[in-house]
Amino acid sequence: MFRTSDIVLIAVMVGAAAFTYKTKDEAENQLKAVNKIEAQIRFEEDTIDLLKADWSLLTQPSRLQKLSQVYESELKLQPVDARQIVGLGDLPVRPLTIEDITNERFGGIAEAAPDRTTVTGGIAR
Repeated sequence: MFRTSDIVLIAVMVGAAAFTYKTKDEAENQLKAVNKIEAQIRFEEDTIDLLKADWSLLTQPSRLQKLSQVYESELKLQPVDARQIVGLGDLPVRPLTIEDITNERFGGIAEAAPDRTTVTGGIAR
C-alpha cells in the first residue's frame, strides 16, 4: 500500500500542477488583454493620422480661398489691412465700475453663504 509520505508527495505534485496551470492561464489572459489594448492603440493612431490628413486637406489655402469667394455675400469677408493689427498696449483700457468689481469678485456667492465658523481638528469643543 501507500505510505503517508507517498500520499503527501502526490498531493504536493497535484497542487504544483494546478498552480502551474492556473499561472499559465492567467498569463495567457493577460497577454490577450495586452494584445487587445495594443490593437486599440494602433486603431487610434491610424484614426489620428487620418484626421490629420483630413484637416490638412480642409485647411488648404486654395480651398479656403474658393470657399470665401463662393460665400462672399453671406460672410462679407474682407482682407485685413495692416493698420488694423495693433499691440495690446495700443488698446484702450475699459474703466471698471463698482458694480462690475463686486459682481466679478464674488459672483453673488459670498452674499448667499451662511455665516458659520469652520471647526478644525485643533479646536476642542
